[in-house]
Amino acid sequence: MVSITLNDLQEGQYGTILDVEGNDALAARLLEMGLIPGEVVEMIGQAPMGDPVEFSVVGYRLSLRRIEARRVRIERT
Repeated sequence: MVSITLNDLQEGQYGTILDVEGNDALAARLLEMGLIPGEVVEMIGQAPMGDPVEFSVVGYRLSLRRIEARRVRIERT
């Protein structure tokens, strides 16, 4: 298994969340937004300049900056 970050997904690709890196307020907020291990996430698209990026997770759409998406480790599915 090779893990990548949420930031590495391309439009239309899916991944299963493995971990949220860090032990700070941002990591806690990402977990609160539904980015929890075991959930499947899909990359929906990105803004014209590439940031932010939109994902679908646990039935809703979530926009993250790329720097935030780099904190979420996934396995591509």
